Order: sequence, then structure tokens, then C-alpha cells
Amino acid sequence: MNFANKLTMLRILLIPLFLACFYIKSLVQQWNYIAAFIFIAAYLTDIFDGNYARSHNIVTTFGKFMDPIADKMLTGSAVIMLVSEGMLSPLAAIIFIGREFLISGFRLIAANNGTVIAASWLGKVKTVTQCIAVVIILLKNPLFGLIGIRMDIIMLAAALVFTIWSGFDYIYKNRKLIRFE
Repeated sequence: MNFANKLTMLRILLIPLFLACFYIKSLVQQWNYIAAFIFIAAYLTDIFDGNYARSHNIVTTFGKFMDPIADKMLTGSAVIMLVSEGMLSPLAAIIFIGREFLISGFRLIAANNGTVIAASWLGKVKTVTQCIAVVIILLKNPLFGLIGIRMDIIMLAAALVFTIWSGFDYIYKNRKLIRFE
């Protein structure tokens, strides 16, 4: 297994640690900081694994398959746990997770027709804004809360906008692949 694939597997292995933070909150007062740190570490593996694989020409079928699954597992776990803690609206979670299912299904249809739908810049912005929103929500609006700016709400709104926009963009740009038989 090459280094890039090991980073992808590390991301998957960090998810249970991230989830455990939500269950130790009665034991550890700063559980949310630990959760945010683990989430950031997992997110960074997402940035580095693909870049490393491409720059070292070691892109594998395993990586192409597991990287997006690891991403969805991480994001899905985070939004579900934030909802369970009352830190995120269930509607936001439905939009985040629903878009992932929709686009994954759309990619499967495209693959069945011999087409690969590459990640778009909007999809990448969506991922970054979701990550920032999760971290700021976990940290309970650090720094900005002191001056009265609800950066958690601002980043959540941005993440929702890019989630919806990128979803429509993927479908619109590849609409010819949809056949209603």
C-alpha cells in the first residue's frame, strides 16, 4: 500500500476517534477541541493523499475508490454527531448528506456509461467550507463570538450554498448522461 493510500486509511481510522470525543464529554471538559483537532487532522489527510498520489504518479484504483468514501464517512459522521448534540440543524445535515448521495449516484450512472465525472472547483470549495463550518461549530464560534460575529452561522450558510450550488453544477454540466428509460 503506497503512502497516499495509507493517508486515506488513516482518515478512516481517525473517524472512530473523532466520534469517541462526543462520548467522553462528561469526562473531558474540552472534548470539542479534541474533536476539532482530530477532524482537522483527518481533513488534512484528504488534502495530502490526492496531491501526493498525483505528484508521485501513484494514483491507484484503491485510492480512486476509497478516497471519496473516506470523505463521505468523515463529513457524514461529523454532521450526524453535530445534529445529535443540537449543534447543527437536521435540515443542514439532510442537505449535506443528501447531496453526497445524489452526486455519488450520479457518478455511478456516469461510470456505467463510461464517463468519469471529475471533482470540480465548486466541489472543492464545498468541501473546504464544510470543513471550516464543522470546526467553527465544534469550537463554538471562537474569537468571533467575542466580538459578536456569528462566524459559525456565516460559514454554515456558505457551506450550504456551495453544497447546493456544486450539486446542481455537477448535474447540469453532465445532464446528457441522464436517460429516463
